[in-house]
Amino acid sequence: MLITSIGQGLLWAPLAIGVFITFRILDIPDLTTEGSFPLGAAVTVSAMVSGQSALVASLLGFLAGCLAGWVTGVLDTKLRMPSLLAGILTMTGLYSINMHVMGKSNVPLLNQRVLTSYLPATWSVDLQTIIVGAVITGVVMAALIWLFKTRLGLSLMATGNNSAMSAANGIYTDRMVIIGYMVSNGCIALSGALIAQSNGYADIGMGIGTIVIGLASVLVGEIFLRGRQMWVRLTAMVVGAIIYRFLLTVAMGLGFPVDDLKILSAGILVVVICLPLIRNKYQTKQQLKRYLTQIGVDSHATANSSLKRQAPSEGLLSRDGK
Repeated sequence: MLITSIGQGLLWAPLAIGVFITFRILDIPDLTTEGSFPLGAAVTVSAMVSGQSALVASLLGFLAGCLAGWVTGVLDTKLRMPSLLAGILTMTGLYSINMHVMGKSNVPLLNQRVLTSYLPATWSVDLQTIIVGAVITGVVMAALIWLFKTRLGLSLMATGNNSAMSAANGIYTDRMVIIGYMVSNGCIALSGALIAQSNGYADIGMGIGTIVIGLASVLVGEIFLRGRQMWVRLTAMVVGAIIYRFLLTVAMGLGFPVDDLKILSAGILVVVICLPLIRNKYQTKQQLKRYLTQIGVDSHATANSSLKRQAPSEGLLSRDGK
């Protein structure tokens, strides 16, 4: 169960990284995810059926996702649409585009060689999945770590932190936002390409709920790994994707039907959103208790004294009322 979750989590990790770029770096809620994910799957599977190798087809899926991100970025920056609406429009348009790319709602991979087929056939499917997922996710992480050390990457992060100040310092913020959309949706489409090869087909509805999966993976990863360095933050996304898949696998092992996976995903997202709030509230209470102990004040005595101070004032008011 754990080995399978690791393999599937590594395939979903580029999705979590893509959501992380828009959600955390740019501070933008991008719903293009639910269109670019099946777009990567559709382009990859269609290219493989047409005779392209799995590696070339996966690269084409990544580029298709970058193009979808460019469209959302143009709608957001050039046409001044709200980012949420821009993502919805692109997601809606991509449904028809995916249908045209595949020609039908479902395209299977029958005799085509997927990425895991290039590994020794004596290895187990889980081991092949882990190796392919680890290599591709490692390449994506290495490329992003290098990117965010360059002037372009630093400008991208500065734009997400404070776009007004970045523009005042000569950064073309619209261009940075578009690049962020492109990189994000390229990673998301790449994840769709990997999942399609793992499942053996591309389906028009496989993008439903992917934004919830991505957000849950991001938040779960941030709970278990915290740090300011980019490699730590990206590693947290991979860890979050693996833990999220493990939780779903455990739920299915407990007898939950497959049809309930979406509501389980929503439930996990609610839990991981509430956990930091509860933890912060508890830490604040503990810090206050420690502070009162250090200065020699009893919290119960403080509460009682405050009640005693309120009593004369209430009596004075009652006498004035008389």
